[in-house]
Amino acid sequence: MTQTLPPVPRRRLGRTELSVPVIPFGTQGFGNHFGFVSDEDAVALIKHAVSLGVNHFDCARCYGDSLRKLGLALREIPREDVIVTGRLCCHSNAPWGGYRGDGEPDYSAERVIRDVEDQLEILGTDYFDGMLIHDPKRIEPTLAKDGTLAGLLQLKAKGLVRNAGYGMREHHFHQEAIATGDVDLILCFNDYNLIRQTATGTVLPAAAAADVGVMNGWSILRGLLTGVDIDKAGEQGRYRNDEDVDAARRIWQWCREEQIDLLQLAIQFCLREDRIHGNPIGSLNAEQLEANIRAAATPVDDSVWAKFEGEFGGSAQI
Repeated sequence: MTQTLPPVPRRRLGRTELSVPVIPFGTQGFGNHFGFVSDEDAVALIKHAVSLGVNHFDCARCYGDSLRKLGLALREIPREDVIVTGRLCCHSNAPWGGYRGDGEPDYSAERVIRDVEDQLEILGTDYFDGMLIHDPKRIEPTLAKDGTLAGLLQLKAKGLVRNAGYGMREHHFHQEAIATGDVDLILCFNDYNLIRQTATGTVLPAAAAADVGVMNGWSILRGLLTGVDIDKAGEQGRYRNDEDVDAARRIWQWCREEQIDLLQLAIQFCLREDRIHGNPIGSLNAEQLEANIRAAATPVDDSVWAKFEGEFGGSAQI
């Protein structure tokens, strides 16, 4: 039986005016990329998350089988009880811009309209609360007269997408997109966590000045900052080519010595930055979800931050 959990903190997602949990549910968690999750277990997990206040789901076609599973759950949840943000994948010339392709993605407004309409059909819903242009190879064609953003704005005018934005790595892409005045929310990747905070000098100031909502991907570095035994995971073949594994190991070992909850430290570190509104995290099961909630709802004592900053200077980047 689940013990009583503290309420999940919420923040205003910029000018979208959406109130989102500080740890939105990244649907890749039940997309079978990190372990198999059955339809029944995924639906139960989604409903459990909503009951606990984690009612924002950030989804994408490239997140395995998660879009269809989320659609199954939405049949049993009132639409007004959830927030759904999605992606227009622009990784390659593969169908719908998926990862498995080499050429240029289709950046046309026409593709955007077909793509979003198809995703809405899969989900069985009438609208997305937000739609992000995901990892474009180039920013220019997305900003063209008949490009990706123009397609999103057409959908916004029809009410099929309520807020338009981008999810990508390159900081100057974010800055150019925000400068259009048409962007309501963004998502950055691996730019603000215990290892690095590169977004602080570029993306975050630009977004804050325009009142653009910010979601922060990889706050726990794909599990490296959860307290998992990094050495044992390495022996099992995980994280072998991860550029952050050495820096994460330093923090992990320090937390073990100091008896500090690394997951709590990682999430609370991100929550100290009020220009970030949501930190999407995927969960395979209720145990992981509830651990994330406890970590998000339990502040870290100032004395711990003083120790961390004394050891790492505020960052473990090496």
